Amino acid sequence: MYLYQRTHTFFAQVAESFKDLALAELVALGARDLQPVYRGIHFRAERAVLYRVNLGARLVTRVLAPLAEFTCRDADELYRRAREVDWPGLFGLSETFAVEATVHDHANLAHTHYAALKLKDAVVDRFRDAHGRRPDVDAREPDVRLHLHLEGPQATVSLDTSGGSLHRRGYRRAAFKAPMQETLAAAVIRLTDWDGAQPLYDPLCGSGTLLAEALMHACRVPAGSLRRSFGFQRLPDFDARLWREVQADARAAQRDLSPGLIAGSDTDASALAAARRNLGALPAGERVVLRREDFRRLTGLGGHLIVCNPPYGRRLDGGSDLGAFYRDLGDWLKQRCNGATAFVYAGERELIKHIGLRPAWKKPLAAGGLDGRLVKYELY
Repeated sequence: MYLYQRTHTFFAQVAESFKDLALAELVALGARDLQPVYRGIHFRAERAVLYRVNLGARLVTRVLAPLAEFTCRDADELYRRAREVDWPGLFGLSETFAVEATVHDHANLAHTHYAALKLKDAVVDRFRDAHGRRPDVDAREPDVRLHLHLEGPQATVSLDTSGGSLHRRGYRRAAFKAPMQETLAAAVIRLTDWDGAQPLYDPLCGSGTLLAEALMHACRVPAGSLRRSFGFQRLPDFDARLWREVQADARAAQRDLSPGLIAGSDTDASALAAARRNLGALPAGERVVLRREDFRRLTGLGGHLIVCNPPYGRRLDGGSDLGAFYRDLGDWLKQRCNGATAFVYAGERELIKHIGLRPAWKKPLAAGGLDGRLVKYELY
């Protein structure tokens, strides 16, 4: 029996800056006995809740099922103890696997690559003991993803029940420049407290990530509804009937998209083409109104919720100054958007000062290598 089967305990990897949001999300999905730690949350769940979390969580990166825990003082002990795990009971010779590792404060194993290599050796040697042959490693698209976490002398070996990062929703069929990470966009939408009662508009929509996350939030479309498979389907106690019931319940809870509720614009035709393709992968995505327009020319957004992720870096395409761009954005919000509420995510926080408006609040929001800020403006 593997560790998760005895304890019903799992680990959700979560970005630090929206861990509180993820805690609330996990509770809403049925998780219990939550214990937040650095970059994640331990929680208890029965199988239906595990499936529901992987299918529906918008803010979680991945969910790990612990297989074994043991003391590990050096590489030899890691290899020996990991070889004791019943790997042939978890997957077969015809299935590929991959190993990743994280290491924190270990006296003798400082390098994640070496730690992962020792676990890989233990897995293949256990298979050779049992079958005289070994499964292949596939670092890119493995059937089974294993995770090793070393914290001091304590080792935890887990299976990735998500089957890869949950930020890959499946709707991103086309990219444009540096798209916003999906979990970050979902956190932005959650922090707006938007409930679909007012129209939402993104005047700098790019390839449409904020619009897609807003649509899925408003219509209760599960974040993982487009994923082809999940890692928990490889668990020895996977219940296919229960999984079909969880999916059916999620489909029954979905709502239609009201006409005109979600819209956006951009000046770049390529960005809009990408946004149309991405949104088209989602239910009712064709109802999101997109148009080619410079935000400076937009009017009639009073009463809207405006949300956007302006460009960041040193200069815009063509060499124009980003500070001036943010000043124009602030002037537009002040002069053309009376009666609206705006949420601006700045990937580089020093650019916020150029907007020139007094914020209602600012919240740190870091993900995908960005240490950005989400800023709320009440526009009177």
